Amino acid sequence: MPLPKIADARSLNDEELTDQILAVKKELFQLRMQQGTRQLNNPHQFKHVKHRLAQLLTVERERQLKGES
Repeated sequence: MPLPKIADARSLNDEELTDQILAVKKELFQLRMQQGTRQLNNPHQFKHVKHRLAQLLTVERERQLKGES
């Protein structure tokens, strides 16, 4: 499974971006719970979810800085 592209995150509007950030944070929490209970089958999912979260937060911050200037 390839890593998500940042262009996908940039194509979202502000409301969708916020929803996606919350969804990815919930998914990361679920992965941590699965890891804690030893039910996690694919530990590489952490890399993909963290990468996606970083992209979404980066796009959100870019928009904040663009709005300030």
